[in-house]
Amino acid sequence: MPKIAIIAGAGPAGLTAAYELLKRTDIHPLVCEATGAIGGIAQTYNYKGNRIDIGGHRFFSKSDRVMKWWFNILPLQGAPAADTEELGHEIDYATEVLVEFLCPECAEEGSSGTTVKRPAPDPEQEHDVMLQRPRKSRIFYRKNFFPYPIGITLTVARRLGFLNTFLIGLSYMKSQMFPRKDELYLDAFFVNRFGKRLYETFFKDYTEKVWGIPCGKIKADWGAQRIKGLSLKRAVVHAIKDLLSSDFKKAQEERETSLITRFYYPKFGPGHMWEKVSEQVQACGGEVRMKQKVVGVKWSGVTAGSGQRAVVSDQQSDGSTGSRITSVILEDVKTGTREEIACDYFFSTMPIKHLMKCMDPAPPADVLRVAGGLIYRDFLTVGLLLKELHVEEKGKKPASMVPDNWIYVQEGSVRVGRIQIFNNWSPYMVDDRKNTVWIGLEYFVNEGDELWEKPDDEMAAMGMAEMERIGFARRQDVLDSCILRMPKAYPAYFGTYDELDTIRDFTLTVPNLFLVGRNGMHRYNNQDHSMLTAMTAVDNIVAGSAKNRNIWEVNAERVYHEEKK
Repeated sequence: MPKIAIIAGAGPAGLTAAYELLKRTDIHPLVCEATGAIGGIAQTYNYKGNRIDIGGHRFFSKSDRVMKWWFNILPLQGAPAADTEELGHEIDYATEVLVEFLCPECAEEGSSGTTVKRPAPDPEQEHDVMLQRPRKSRIFYRKNFFPYPIGITLTVARRLGFLNTFLIGLSYMKSQMFPRKDELYLDAFFVNRFGKRLYETFFKDYTEKVWGIPCGKIKADWGAQRIKGLSLKRAVVHAIKDLLSSDFKKAQEERETSLITRFYYPKFGPGHMWEKVSEQVQACGGEVRMKQKVVGVKWSGVTAGSGQRAVVSDQQSDGSTGSRITSVILEDVKTGTREEIACDYFFSTMPIKHLMKCMDPAPPADVLRVAGGLIYRDFLTVGLLLKELHVEEKGKKPASMVPDNWIYVQEGSVRVGRIQIFNNWSPYMVDDRKNTVWIGLEYFVNEGDELWEKPDDEMAAMGMAEMERIGFARRQDVLDSCILRMPKAYPAYFGTYDELDTIRDFTLTVPNLFLVGRNGMHRYNNQDHSMLTAMTAVDNIVAGSAKNRNIWEVNAERVYHEEKK
């Protein structure tokens, strides 16, 4: 009988694990997904031909392994997209692509094997293609656009006001002379790097929108992970170098685009990638079961019902104990029917809080306490289909369109956190891109709170009212709307987060249990990092190693993810 790996969750981490197991082992993967959608938070929601990317997923990674993996599923475009010429995009086209399929059953018709070399796909003729797109993300604050992340340039100083910029400088110098010694929380982390005035202008309101609590109650780990290597000191040094440059204007322009300026994107959004992976997994013998949720995880290694570890064997030479996951109980969401399946491996991308509750016998009491105290932030998107935008930028005529992928809304007077413009992610995300603009208003909420429970029509009306308030769109231009809710989108860096090592250390004693992905590890991983955790887990299986601590070392580097070298 083949060995079986049960994988909880059909998101990037779960499907990557299934794909890698089929490619590199004889283990049979069974993916169970509690919802009806493939991709987790990286799914693409289709509303009348208009597609929503939940949270925005740029396909960019500093990992060559991940980049090659993506291009093997969706090859890079070899011809212009629908909007390339009219928008003047500069694209590095591929001429020929090499695709390696998992098995002959999922290979292209007419191919003689699993590896195929062929001309790069034309997005106007083929669907399975990865586009190259220009990157543009900015901050919208008091009807002015600022670069994201914020940098110091002459344009930024002019928009902030030179007096305000001078005061920001004084505030920064004060923070350097008298830094806060305790950087445990996010407010001190930001102030020490940017000064109090700049922190209150560009970081405080937005961060508190995201998490719903004051920065003084959020662990600094989140800032350290999301704003790696960035500081006002570096920005000022760069600004001085620009002033001393022989070509000041060129230096300033380069500073405005100091981040990765292009990224890759599936023709129909991130869900397109994971739907293709799911198809290949199933074609090659794996299983993907929809609307099947994990309600029980049975394991050996403790005295049943005691909540305390018992000695089941001496510690193994690899450092593990004799504890093992033995079976998983799945429940059909529609019928309530349950099925217990014996397994050799269990990959969990489900929220840690739920996993620990499912384990039978119960984990140690301290592990359950920490798991019960973990907190999540939920996500709500208001999709608005408009005739056009009406962006009121100071000193300019209202614009019917802007080039951004998404825009950070810094205004404290509105609750919307970001605005996505799906036309700019891919022209194929919008049913009638030439005559409509399809945007997503992103709200950070708590499941069950006022916004989460607000009826769809009232939520859409509120979103449109906020667009008018900040000068971004007009009510009369709205053609249609929809509301999309995503629970547990962001693992929070408060609650019992600072005790997460208790859970990590416990799970590391169970060598056939792999916690991977964002919710699986309660870590704000990007898509590529989630994939790397799954790849690392399969690496360990292939190597016959029970030491899984290396999974937790993924995304531990302190280099800003998207900064150009």
